[in-house]
Amino acid sequence: MTNVAITDAPSTRPAYGSMSSDRRWALRWSYFFLVLFAIFFLMPPIYMLITSLKTSQEISAAGNPWWIYNPTIENYLELLTQNHYLTFFRNSAVVAVCVVIITMLISVIAAFALARMKFWGSATLATGVFLTYLIPETLLFIPLFKMFAWVNETFDIQLMNHWWTLIILYPTLTVPFATWIMIGYFASIPKELDEAALIDGATWMQTLTKIFIPVALPGIIAATIFTFTVAWAQFLYPLAFTTSTTELVLPVGIITTLIKGDVFNWGQIMTGALLGAAPPLIIYAFLMDYYIAGLTAGATKG
Repeated sequence: MTNVAITDAPSTRPAYGSMSSDRRWALRWSYFFLVLFAIFFLMPPIYMLITSLKTSQEISAAGNPWWIYNPTIENYLELLTQNHYLTFFRNSAVVAVCVVIITMLISVIAAFALARMKFWGSATLATGVFLTYLIPETLLFIPLFKMFAWVNETFDIQLMNHWWTLIILYPTLTVPFATWIMIGYFASIPKELDEAALIDGATWMQTLTKIFIPVALPGIIAATIFTFTVAWAQFLYPLAFTTSTTELVLPVGIITTLIKGDVFNWGQIMTGALLGAAPPLIIYAFLMDYYIAGLTAGATKG
């Protein structure tokens, strides 16, 4: 019997030490840029918070702007006890809620028709809806101003300087993009669902309300969040179409009432901005996962 020498085959295992080192460096660079990103985007709100806790004397003093020597909540108390600020907040809330309802009623039905009820020119019309959103609002408010003037001259209906006028104006900004998001989400739903519903005798409206809306809930939430954010933070339209203090919304009201000539009440301005940013921030904090899911589906499908 001959002895056969058994030799190990060349090792084909990957160099785990090298991969681990590469992974560590990748993680380090990721954390480095993540920290830079966080610092860059968190500095403005942190500075706003610091400024809101200072007195006017301390803000104007030549000291460290990032340090609070005598913290106070006087700015919050003064602002929240002003009837003007509460009016601005109420107007913004009512306008935002109404715009969300109107936008979603229009966008969901329009997106369902364009995505599932195929007809001649539906694809072109869907693209046109999105291109409408790309038109800058700085180009839209001038013809809208002309249209309001024509309505006033023809029908003697004054649409200027009313907060409820913004409920008519804001959907020109929110409906196109919300419809585009919903088109992408509806298009990602399998066609077998609506085909089975139609075979069972369901109407198109029943198919939408009983099947597509529950399935497309993340996309609807994403469009709702977008709509609320635009309606809450819009500045140009209320600046152009409202002038009376009682008709202003929050973004314009803060600027017009807390800036008097060349005197800037920075403490209350920062306080008002922080309080005004609270509702969208709360909504994003609780619904961020739905928002990302809806935008992802809308961007990759259709």
